Amino acid sequence: MNERKLNGVKPFEELTITDDFMFGIVMSDPKCLKPLLEFILGVKIARIEYPERQKTIDVDYDRKGVRLDVYCEDDKKTVYAIEIQTTDQKNLPKRIRYYRDMLDVNVLDKGANYKELKKSFVIFICTFDYFKKDRHMYTFVNQCQEDGDLYLNDETTSIVLNVDGTIGDINEDLKDALRYMAGQAPSGSYAETLDEAVKKVKINEKWRRDYMSLALKFREHEEIGAYADKVSVVRKSKGRASEEFIIDILGVDEKLYVKISDMIENNPDMSDWEIAEAILYEE
Repeated sequence: MNERKLNGVKPFEELTITDDFMFGIVMSDPKCLKPLLEFILGVKIARIEYPERQKTIDVDYDRKGVRLDVYCEDDKKTVYAIEIQTTDQKNLPKRIRYYRDMLDVNVLDKGANYKELKKSFVIFICTFDYFKKDRHMYTFVNQCQEDGDLYLNDETTSIVLNVDGTIGDINEDLKDALRYMAGQAPSGSYAETLDEAVKKVKINEKWRRDYMSLALKFREHEEIGAYADKVSVVRKSKGRASEEFIIDILGVDEKLYVKISDMIENNPDMSDWEIAEAILYEE
């Protein structure tokens, strides 16, 4: 596949450990994932079971799903969701909350007892300091506000790592890994292990093809979404505004407007997305 056809998509050779595609592949190897979890949590883990790269949790057809960079369980059935976050979208706490809730829904089958919920960790590795405290790591658990010695003990923990942090007593290997994720040259055995893993991915033709295929699908998804927005505007505006006004607002030619309008009229049961797909693929 020709990368020149995917304008705006980062070339495969330029991917780093902080690109979610690369991070997901590297951490799909327990030799990279298990030490990272051990360094973060300060515990020994016997083994990692069934790590999944970019697991998608879709709870319901019409609800927002979650696409995880890394999803795994350890030998004690503790669940981990790990994400790389490179853009501060000003919603990190709510994002963590949603991910944690989706993990629970995914684990708990309909009709199951709440006692079957697994101990879980949601871990975000950020290339920005959301909390502006310059800490390497921020760990959050449910604690009683009136009594600091009392915890809810719901077995959920949220951890945010800041690759540029300087404050806090954390494992030296973890510090090295965070510096590497911040763009510094690898220093220390674990950071060097990560760097070697990244290099191996970059010379793997299968991963290159997978990346380009995924990038193409993403661009197609964006294009369909843009068409679907136009369909939505036409659908909501018909009978309320003139054709000339709608065409001007959408910035489309009359031919495309007529095609969208006819599709809406002739296919009342089709969604905006389905109409957008039909128009796009027809072209």
